[in-house]
Amino acid sequence: MGSHSPDRYFIPEGSAYPFLASIALFCIALGGASFLNGYAFAPNLMMFGFAFMAVMLFIWFRKVIMESPIYNLDVDKSFRMGMAWFIFSEVMFFAAFFGALYYIRVLALPWLAETEILWPGFEATWPSAGPKGAELLAGAAPGATAIEEGTQYAIIDPWHLPLWNTIILLTSSVTLTIAHHALRDNKRGALIFWLAVTVILGFIFLFLQAEEYIEAYQQLGLTLGTGVYGSTFFMLTGFHGFHVCLGAFILLVVLLRCIKGHFTAEKHFAFEAGAWYWHFVDTVWVGLFIFVYIL
Repeated sequence: MGSHSPDRYFIPEGSAYPFLASIALFCIALGGASFLNGYAFAPNLMMFGFAFMAVMLFIWFRKVIMESPIYNLDVDKSFRMGMAWFIFSEVMFFAAFFGALYYIRVLALPWLAETEILWPGFEATWPSAGPKGAELLAGAAPGATAIEEGTQYAIIDPWHLPLWNTIILLTSSVTLTIAHHALRDNKRGALIFWLAVTVILGFIFLFLQAEEYIEAYQQLGLTLGTGVYGSTFFMLTGFHGFHVCLGAFILLVVLLRCIKGHFTAEKHFAFEAGAWYWHFVDTVWVGLFIFVYIL
């Protein structure tokens, strides 16, 4: 591979991996859209896309890791700039969803209540189940609860699973910071231990969120079809859960590299990039916990 050269900027050879990644993303997007429209082939297409993407990323990142010993400080700087712009794009991604939530709650609902263009008796209240809930409520069986009949839903208690998940993610930020300090102090054992704790906390978060979704669908009647509240709730928390999953796998790969002896106290951008991403995910969750679960 050659040796580190401070006066040479490494330029990789041409690669087909970006093109292959676009094919995988197209299969995932097409499969997802087809699944929502009830096509039988959709699940298989989505699984193919995810599997193709996973294999391609493994091969691609393995090559990048093999090239990393010859990167100089200029290459390191370009990586940092790229990661910073990537996180900025993610900030804008979630800002759009938070903006949609604000528009619906603060602007759209009062305006719709004033114009009276929707169903009779519409009120500017949040959460809103939409017209379907009101229609089904009129036909509910005598003595049945609203949730059993699918006419209404209950919101998730923020002081149960969401609170635990908030504590878990905030704790994981602390353990990740401890691991980072251990890396900078050349304490390999402490680095591996605290980074492993961080990864475990990330997967515990995902497990509890899956439990929350099961409870929402089976016990609370809260689904993607329960009006604008249901759709915004699952879009925001679902995309955040996807980012937690991605961040946990990034940190898992970093952990495996730490176990193999990669990184030094002076040169460990991959660790820092994963840490930046994880802290971003934690910050977004705090906003979700406040504006989606509590307010």
